[in-house]
Amino acid sequence: MVFKKLRQAIGIGGPSIETVLHDPNTRPGGAVTGEITIIGGQYNSDIKAVTLALRSRVEVESGDNEYTSNLDYAKLPVAGGFSLQEGARHSVPFQFPIPWEAPLTHMYGRQLHGTTVGIATELEVAGAVDPGDLDPIAVHPLPAQERILAAFSNLGFVFRNADCEKGRIWGVHQELPFYQEIEFHPPARYASGIKQLEVTFVSNPHSMEVVLELDKRGGVFTEGHDAFSRFTVDYATVDNTNWEQQLDGFLQQAGRRRGFF
Repeated sequence: MVFKKLRQAIGIGGPSIETVLHDPNTRPGGAVTGEITIIGGQYNSDIKAVTLALRSRVEVESGDNEYTSNLDYAKLPVAGGFSLQEGARHSVPFQFPIPWEAPLTHMYGRQLHGTTVGIATELEVAGAVDPGDLDPIAVHPLPAQERILAAFSNLGFVFRNADCEKGRIWGVHQELPFYQEIEFHPPARYASGIKQLEVTFVSNPHSMEVVLELDKRGGVFTEGHDAFSRFTVDYATVDNTNWEQQLDGFLQQAGRRRGFF
């Protein structure tokens, strides 16, 4: 095992730390387990805190500017308040709960380009803090999310991109300060009116909100604009619905309401 040296803010000859995940694969509402090992450096150290943080790359809009920032949105204190002797080894097992609203990093068995989720290990030694490196984790869809995503694929929608945006969706209860948008290219039957479809899942332990944003294809003398549709999916009854037919109805209704078709 190779231990990563802490940054110089801690001091040359300070302790080393490594985080090992037992299995990086998980789902929203699941958990990731692992072990943190801290090795004492060339002198005794007072370990004030060891904290895990879930971190994602998020797009932020501020006025007319847009930029990307790494956002920590879930933290778990795992240890602290102990003295680490020179050269000593201290191991801490952990179980990190994954929020229900965590963004997906995989879909259709493949990695989603544009979304990152990882666990950062933060070590505080005598007032100096090292944020640590990021250990990537793979967040796979819930069965209900898989069913909805499969329905879009069966309708002919093709994955384009995925990103996370800081902010809140009007009328939807969110625990996290951002949401994920999964973008699709439309099939031919919708392409005359829709340039792209954006899908957002906001999940909780029993159900999830699905938000659809249709980006209208602009014409020579018209500007494109968006239309929204929102519905709730109950995990217990998700398999009782023909989602291909249901989603087509949602899209047609939203499109007609805004004059897309």
